[in-house]
Amino acid sequence: MSGRRVGTGGVVRNEVAKLRHLRVGLVAGLMVLGMVALTLLSTLTSAVFADPARRSWDVPLAGLSLAVPLVCPLLLALVASRMVDVEHQGGGWLLNATSGTTPGVLCRAKLVTGAGVVVVVTAVTHLSVWALGRLAGIDAPVPVGLWLGFAAAGLAVNLVVLALHVVLSATVDNQLVALGTGLLGTVVAVFGSGFPAWSAHLTPWGYYSLVAAAGYEGQDLVRTSPSCFSVLVLTVTAAALFGLVTSRFDRQETR
Repeated sequence: MSGRRVGTGGVVRNEVAKLRHLRVGLVAGLMVLGMVALTLLSTLTSAVFADPARRSWDVPLAGLSLAVPLVCPLLLALVASRMVDVEHQGGGWLLNATSGTTPGVLCRAKLVTGAGVVVVVTAVTHLSVWALGRLAGIDAPVPVGLWLGFAAAGLAVNLVVLALHVVLSATVDNQLVALGTGLLGTVVAVFGSGFPAWSAHLTPWGYYSLVAAAGYEGQDLVRTSPSCFSVLVLTVTAAALFGLVTSRFDRQETR
């Protein structure tokens, strides 16, 4: 290996510069649009919302709790795939290695960059839902604590799923595998709430059912509390595994 070693900050800046050419911003926009549109549709068609006297923030929170697992798993897989596939297609692993940037460092930089995108998507989505809820006539006080817990827990699960797909896309050249996994993850995420609670802990996508802030039990709208402790354990475990796997990438022969 030869050449001048690029610092971590420089690697992240390089990854940020790539985002525009990879059209990750377009995918992020689709994530926001999809979640907001599904939440708005669910809210406006809800029998509870149809009665002005019963309008509360539980209705859009229930809609957003369903929209997140419907939209995020597959599009997060697409974000990770686009960020990593450029290295497979253009010999980027070897090119970066010549400047001292190992595959593990590169994957960690991609996660940091992708995480920034996910944070922005989360903030814009939740603020948009709040603004549209006000415009739709919800005058009740905003349950700030519940909403922040829901947003933070959902963000954590999304970052774990993104980290999984960064590793998967880096490991497998064929990105159809990563996208297929994202599609399977969507199915698990959407139907996870119908399975026993313990089974939700078996896959990262199952945790989407654990972070819901509200939902329907039959015709009844029920407010729930995100399982923040379970999500915290998932996040810590995933961070340790991601660090371990990408450290192994550092010791592997560059492709």
